[in-house]
Amino acid sequence: MPTPQTFSAPDGTTLAFHVSGSGAPLLCLPGGPFQDSAYLGDLGGLTAHRRLIRLDLRGTGASAVPDDSSSYRCDRLVEDVEALREHLGLDTVDVLGHSAGANLAALYVTRHPGRVGRLVLVTPGTAAVGLDTAPEERLAAARLRRDEPWFGPAYAALEEVTAGRGTGESFQAVAPFFHGTWDEAARERHAAGESQRNGEGAGVFASEGAFLPEATRAVFADFARPVLVVAGEGDVNTPVPTAAAYAELFPKAAFVVLDGAGHFPWHDDAEGFAGAVGDFLA
Repeated sequence: MPTPQTFSAPDGTTLAFHVSGSGAPLLCLPGGPFQDSAYLGDLGGLTAHRRLIRLDLRGTGASAVPDDSSSYRCDRLVEDVEALREHLGLDTVDVLGHSAGANLAALYVTRHPGRVGRLVLVTPGTAAVGLDTAPEERLAAARLRRDEPWFGPAYAALEEVTAGRGTGESFQAVAPFFHGTWDEAARERHAAGESQRNGEGAGVFASEGAFLPEATRAVFADFARPVLVVAGEGDVNTPVPTAAAYAELFPKAAFVVLDGAGHFPWHDDAEGFAGAVGDFLA
């Protein structure tokens, strides 16, 4: 892999980013929250369409740990993204946010709407816009997997989680529902994701004051740039109805559901994902 490049955040923290592929740049914001951006990989071959710029959030990957841990809060990360855009010398930039990274993308649009060319939100987290997901939506998505051999215990754990009785054990037990296929590769990715996450940062990311949903929704209502929201058919984190409601916050957003996909759709349907996103960005 190429050596990561670095730039300085407004508070002096040295941050890293990774460049792969060719074409116009696409700034990619990872989820987790606070997971090493390495998990995004080439986004299912999206590098054939675009030059991916993967940002390692402060305290993850090759980026330095900040002196002030309160700077892990999502709204305070916005100026890290803006500093990277300036470092790249771009007047506007296309932005992709995955999962919790979509919350950061949403706040970046809120604060710097004129700097975003096209916006792609992949199985987006919804805290920034104040969308709640009904427990039955998650359970309905999970029931699509009822024929899987692991379904029984995982579904029972999900019932506990959605009822607000989740434990560390039950949260681990629902992991198969986040992947379109719970095979050895998915298990390895899940384990790697757990080890690549900055737990301290994750705990601060959505802390009090991070999000002002009404303000973000107001900006979205006037955001006339092209937007694509991508959902996975079986994603229990951002079920299809929630993702569809997110798309409806914009004046005109394209909405794509990838059949059989989970929370990481570029692994479950690489061709479909790269094709849909690549066509949209074209």
